[in-house]
Amino acid sequence: MAAFTAKDVKLLRDKTGCGMMDCKDALKIADGDFDKAIDVLREKGLAKAAKKADRIAAEGVAYAVTNAEHTKGVVIEVNAETDFVAKNADFQNFVSQLAQTIMVQDLADVDALMACKAEGSEVTVEELLREKIQTIGENIKIRRFEKFDAPCVSYVHAGGKIGVLVGFELTGIDAASPEFVVYGEDIAMQVAALGTPYLDKESVPQSVIAHEKEIIETQMKQDASMASKPQNVFDKIVDGKVNKYYKENCLLEQTFVKDDKKTVGSYTKETAKALNGSIKIVKFVRFEKGEGLEKRQDDFASEVASMVK
Repeated sequence: MAAFTAKDVKLLRDKTGCGMMDCKDALKIADGDFDKAIDVLREKGLAKAAKKADRIAAEGVAYAVTNAEHTKGVVIEVNAETDFVAKNADFQNFVSQLAQTIMVQDLADVDALMACKAEGSEVTVEELLREKIQTIGENIKIRRFEKFDAPCVSYVHAGGKIGVLVGFELTGIDAASPEFVVYGEDIAMQVAALGTPYLDKESVPQSVIAHEKEIIETQMKQDASMASKPQNVFDKIVDGKVNKYYKENCLLEQTFVKDDKKTVGSYTKETAKALNGSIKIVKFVRFEKGEGLEKRQDDFASEVASMVK
């Protein structure tokens, strides 16, 4: 049997994009012959899947779910190349399986997820992913996820365009009670609709407020009507504009979208009182599908021209 080194395994991985163990096994089968090892990977369908790995995947879904007790939750983004595949039942079932895998295991990141056994399966998530790339025919990437191990409520907007998970601290309230879940979904929908960056005033970095004040003061100094205002009036106007910033960008300060006579904070207190307990919103995560990713640009005319040639 011909010998091969870790460097050979790495070289084969770089060449094919396949996993380290798959490359090592292929070299064993090929008796160290590099070209034959590539053929082994191709025969298994692994190299074909790897070829798709550098194609742009910015569609897909943002998905969020909790367990029945609403004591654990997951929000995840999985990308595909086209919106058509994102609506495929096989793809959606795969995303759901990933969320359930994360729910029941203690995973630090996507790398840990890829290495673990997929829930309800005898293969790893990495192996299952390759299988899906093969059967679905598009590049698929698991981009990110967050898991909450505390009372939480999930919400998915527009079939997977946005996924939201909101975490709470509860006293005297059952997280699975219908009344609380309705309230929690209202909060999650608020986060989805407005893209709220901060939970409360204390969550806003002082550097952000300093920057906002600088912009406000510059704008006011350029306003001729402000020139005659005394400093104390000037300062009060600046403070008022900063408070407006809080109301627009902090969840608890925002006007509740379902009732503009309330803030989210007052709605939370009102709900807690009605349920004879206490509710504190602790954190939230909002994933938007393809956010910040390069989008695939299709040039249909060029594609047809190349086919004719």
